[in-house]
Amino acid sequence: MNDRYDAGHGGDQYEIVGYDEYGRPVYQQVQPPRPTGQGYDPYAQQGYGYDPYATGTQQPVPPYDAYDTGRQPQVPSYDPYDPYGTATGTNPGQAYDPYGQTAAGRPPRAAEQTAYIPQQSAPAQEPEAPGQRGGRGGGAGDRGDRDYRTEQFAFVEEPDGDSEDVIDWLKFTENRTERREEAKRRARSRVMALVVVLALVAVGGIGYLWYAGKLPGVSTTATDKEGSVAAGAQKRDVIVVHLHNTKKGGTSTALLVDNTTTEQGTTVLLPNALALTSDDGSTTTLSKSVDDDGSSGTREALDTVLGTQIQGTWRLDTPYLQNLVDIVGDIDIDTDTAVPDPAAKSKGTAPLVRKGQDQTLSGKMAVAYATYRASGEDDNAQLQRFGQVIQGVLRKISSDPQAATITVQTLAQILDPSLTDKDLGTFLANLSDLAKGGDFKTAMLPVRTDGTLDAKASASVVKDVLGGTAKSPAEGAALRVSVRNATGEKGRGEKARIALLNGGFTFLDGGSASENESESKVVYTDAADKQNATEVARTLGLPDGSVTKGEVSTNADVTVILGQDYSPPSP
Repeated sequence: MNDRYDAGHGGDQYEIVGYDEYGRPVYQQVQPPRPTGQGYDPYAQQGYGYDPYATGTQQPVPPYDAYDTGRQPQVPSYDPYDPYGTATGTNPGQAYDPYGQTAAGRPPRAAEQTAYIPQQSAPAQEPEAPGQRGGRGGGAGDRGDRDYRTEQFAFVEEPDGDSEDVIDWLKFTENRTERREEAKRRARSRVMALVVVLALVAVGGIGYLWYAGKLPGVSTTATDKEGSVAAGAQKRDVIVVHLHNTKKGGTSTALLVDNTTTEQGTTVLLPNALALTSDDGSTTTLSKSVDDDGSSGTREALDTVLGTQIQGTWRLDTPYLQNLVDIVGDIDIDTDTAVPDPAAKSKGTAPLVRKGQDQTLSGKMAVAYATYRASGEDDNAQLQRFGQVIQGVLRKISSDPQAATITVQTLAQILDPSLTDKDLGTFLANLSDLAKGGDFKTAMLPVRTDGTLDAKASASVVKDVLGGTAKSPAEGAALRVSVRNATGEKGRGEKARIALLNGGFTFLDGGSASENESESKVVYTDAADKQNATEVARTLGLPDGSVTKGEVSTNADVTVILGQDYSPPSP
């Protein structure tokens, strides 16, 4: 079927031959019929847009030019088998060549021209990619309008000798990029590792400060250090050490504490004025208890006053202390005073122990320093020096239990039955390890002038270090009366003790006076104790005129000096 369009220009007719790439119809001019004398050539008039349904032959007609009203001269028709027109007219005398040559004697065919609807402008042609051949709706005639250039096919005709170089460059670029990315990944990994290490160090430092009680704003009590473990629930090993001065007399006492829960070692210095309860229930001092009650009685009295549990007693006489320092190889301590040489026969002799830091002391020098008390000093000054020597010995003794036990056995000392060589050696080795690590300290037990304990002042030692509770025997008890016998008869002093105990007073033995006194005295210090002193005098059968104000003995509220005028009341 032929779709024809009459443009109305001189009877020219057009028919649709196809559609372009935009879907618009493409027209060509209808050819006039051929003369009847010629045979039908199915290929002669087949141009672009050939109508296979057209009957008869058509004469070539000049194509319609939409921009020119005149007729155009004939042009050779487009042969789909000879797109370059090389066969047309080359040899007219030859027979028809199916590849583009015309038959002999056949005139050249008129070109079939594609046209558009009259009064319609030609569509704008968009350039196509060099590799795109043909359109969606066009045919061979549409390809003829494109301008193909040789350089567009240079990649086919001209081999590229630089392809290997390009590949090598791409590989180099890819490897360089990979190396750069790998370096970035390694850098990120290092930064992350550094951050983790710093975080762990910070957490560890804070934990150590918290554990050591040095973190600002955090309490340093045992409860804070051990979480839910209270001070009283912590495990401690405690022994008491009595240093006996075999030359000058007197004793010095200290408690060695190994807190296995907090891993802290402590030397607790006990003043000789500490008030204790003797075996007979009377109040006495620590120094008198060591001399009178022995190790067992004193250990039990200390347990009662301090609320602790002492496992054993170590009696250390000065000769054994000297041998111990010599065995461990001298000690290094900071001395607070110069100690004269007791063997010096003239003044101006160099001191045996010099004052200063990091002084090296031999056994003899250590004993002299531990027992030295200068004129006008109190007992606590000498006790502090004894504590320094003890800590110096612990820093030099072996931390190995077996080696420390051998050191103890080398002393050839007869120990208290409550302590064996192995027990003492193991205990000293543990304290030595703490002393060498800086986890060892020395504390003085604070006592009042009367020898009793102030619960608030002594809490830092009794509660935190020993885990006990202060229970002074005289605290809240009867009036404490110290009796010094100046009668020259020992029996009178004993009768005075019985009279005071029966009267409800606490008896303190003041010993015997070096000289006898003719008159008895009842002395008090505080005005509040004047009435109590009068009651004491009446209990002993002394006149009220014997009561006077003055200095009393340590630990006592009232002091009685029994003179030769004292006559014990008859039972």
